Amino acid sequence: MIRGGRSYVSSPPAFSNDVKRLLVCTSNTVSIFSSSTGLQISSLEGHTAPVTTVIVEPASTPATKILSYCWTASLDGTIKYWDFSTPELLKTIDVKFPIFSMVIPSLLRQPAQSDVKPSKLFAYLSVKDTRETTKSHKKEPRPNTMNGRICKCNLTESRLAGGVTLAEMKEPQVMTISSSGKYFGIQKQRKLLIWKVPDVEAERVVMRKITLHHTKKLTVLAFHPTQRIVAAGDVTGRILIWRGFGDRTFATNDNKMNLNLMNNEEERPGVRDNDDADLCTTWHWHPSEVSVLIFSSDGAYLYSGGKEGVLVVWQLDTGKKKFLPRIGSPLLYFTESPDPSLSSISCADNQVHLLKMPSMEIIRSISGIKLPCPLPEEYKGICRDIALNHDGGLVALRAENYCIQFYSLLDDRGISEVQVCERNHQPGDDVTVVVTLVALSQDGSLMSTVDVKLAQEGIGSLVCLKFWVSRTQNKEFTLSTIVYEPHRDAGISAVAFHPNRRAAVSSSYGGDFKVWICNDELQQKDLQSSGWSCHAVGSYKKKAMTAAAFSADGSVLAVAAETVITLWDPDRNVLVAVIGETLTPIMNMSFVGSSEYLVATSWGSKPQLSVWNMSKLSISWSYLLHVEAVACAVDTSSFAALALLPESSNCKEANGTTFQGRDGVILLFNAVDPVPVASWSARKAKGGALAFLKANPSFTYENISDGKAPQTLLAYVNGDHEFVLFDPYGKEVHELSKFHQGDRLTHEEKGQFGYASIYGELPEFKLKRNQDLWAPSVPSEKPWETIFSGSSHNLPPLTKLCSAFLESLLEKRTAALE
Repeated sequence: MIRGGRSYVSSPPAFSNDVKRLLVCTSNTVSIFSSSTGLQISSLEGHTAPVTTVIVEPASTPATKILSYCWTASLDGTIKYWDFSTPELLKTIDVKFPIFSMVIPSLLRQPAQSDVKPSKLFAYLSVKDTRETTKSHKKEPRPNTMNGRICKCNLTESRLAGGVTLAEMKEPQVMTISSSGKYFGIQKQRKLLIWKVPDVEAERVVMRKITLHHTKKLTVLAFHPTQRIVAAGDVTGRILIWRGFGDRTFATNDNKMNLNLMNNEEERPGVRDNDDADLCTTWHWHPSEVSVLIFSSDGAYLYSGGKEGVLVVWQLDTGKKKFLPRIGSPLLYFTESPDPSLSSISCADNQVHLLKMPSMEIIRSISGIKLPCPLPEEYKGICRDIALNHDGGLVALRAENYCIQFYSLLDDRGISEVQVCERNHQPGDDVTVVVTLVALSQDGSLMSTVDVKLAQEGIGSLVCLKFWVSRTQNKEFTLSTIVYEPHRDAGISAVAFHPNRRAAVSSSYGGDFKVWICNDELQQKDLQSSGWSCHAVGSYKKKAMTAAAFSADGSVLAVAAETVITLWDPDRNVLVAVIGETLTPIMNMSFVGSSEYLVATSWGSKPQLSVWNMSKLSISWSYLLHVEAVACAVDTSSFAALALLPESSNCKEANGTTFQGRDGVILLFNAVDPVPVASWSARKAKGGALAFLKANPSFTYENISDGKAPQTLLAYVNGDHEFVLFDPYGKEVHELSKFHQGDRLTHEEKGQFGYASIYGELPEFKLKRNQDLWAPSVPSEKPWETIFSGSSHNLPPLTKLCSAFLESLLEKRTAALE
């Protein structure tokens, strides 16, 4: 089973000490990417819930940059210690509470900062206290319940520090730590809570804390690397900078404390109430809340970002700024690496960009699958914004900013993006264009999209049908033809490509369908353009055409006219037959491979899954099911259906027990038999999609009893664009290895770690020997004749050879001892 489509931006990433790898939290795992290629090379698997924090142990000396150790924290309530160069799990600590954030100050403290070497390692955790809700789960939670708290964990002894709670809040908050490890804090509504880490940590040492106040809700904070300066951003886009914070509270033992500033209570401009700070200044450029805030490693600059998708660089002394515009998505995290010339920025569109500093040039991007984008209410349920390609294992998804993303399901990485309509990212703008449909040809070289310009005050609506062509392996599509209002002012319900020719059909709710032919198919010498033109138009009793599909050989075109199915000869545009009818209008149709069956799905008050026999022109069997998606195998008579479970009270009770919160089921059928061959429960089935994919022969398949690799995989993409690939015909769901990790390591990345970096690589020993090549070991009168027969490199092991040879030289005593 291959799982993918996870979010890359749920938590901040972390660079390795040699800056060659980037560790990214991806759901229950930590994916490790190459910073030079942007490809995944390995992963850390072991958590059972989303990973919220990854911390790489910094190198204390240049010689220790080869070390690759990290700590991870997860909502499963565990902390794990890894050697991510292997990768290997070294230690697990169970704290029993979901961990939302973790900081380890001792890792950042320089050895020279403290005369006493710490004997124990401590971490500070932001957890959710679930004890009260577990005991009284039937009672409604009280509004003033403090579920979040910050506690201390002894990593050396693998336990929580008993009775140590630094703060309590309604919900757990993300903690931010200074690069020196001296301070860490959280934003709590309109306040900043900042703690000073003691020079020598102990389990019950008293920690000093200050509170800084503001008039608006604070969203993010950052500490200066060398000076006592803290910055925070709020929901209105303002940035506040407190200088000299904690002079009265933290600096009692600091010999460099400025007593004049501390004693002067009147000269503290911008500081509210009795806050412990010398000065507070405000900068304002962002139009909405600030989500990214971090100081540069030298402390000369402050980076900020938000929903507008622009990274702002502020000069701390002067307040001057410069910009990295047109990133195209709201910013979430900015991460610096041990190398000042490389940083990363995480965006809400599930992309992590690697930046060359200080020019802020995007040199590489790690693209995850795009998340679903919202739709206007009138288009929900009728948009077909997911298309899958059988041969290439690609999925085309509708994304924000009027884009179509091509994503490889087999490699779990983004391939390319196609801009359907030009638009600059502007947060808060009203949606004026909706991409309602995307379709791919069988070989993936052709694509069709439908975008609708929404009417303003009832006027100005426009439907555009676009044909795209790709001649590259990376799916770089170029626009071939634009057809404005292809079906007058009616919307387009479906687009399907011919399986063998450069032809397509589009159906409309206005009551007609059109067959489109690429000019290359016309074979006219006077036509130099490869554009598309209308070949034929058809209709049936002025009924809305709701779905369309070609047969496997392209000889039959099926078009649904509401509740009936019309069969056409696509070459002559002649109506051949009419079959039906269904209970409600048909929304999707597909021919089942090369068989004589056609499967159709209907939605509405009486949803239906029906299978039709084309040779008998009648229905074969049907179910009253709401089917979200259907996928048909190419070479067999099998098809899979994604059905939504009913929302009745009885089924809701079953969902909590039998289906464990799953809202859908995948059914595998043979078209001739109404009894499902297999079934699997599914989560987030609403808006999901199915497809049969050709298996990649380069993959390795584990746990296969018969030794035969599957030829076909079934892909399920759920409503959140998470996906899973599995063998639908196997006796059990086999685990699939996505790739050989070593194949993605470039020559630059094949560095040596640990023992190999000091003494070199060890020779490879073949521990598994072929037993068939060994000489027989059955004793005989002249065993050396068989022991030493054959080539010298085929000799048996030394233990077997010596024992048998020596036994042949010994005399056997047959007389019994008296």
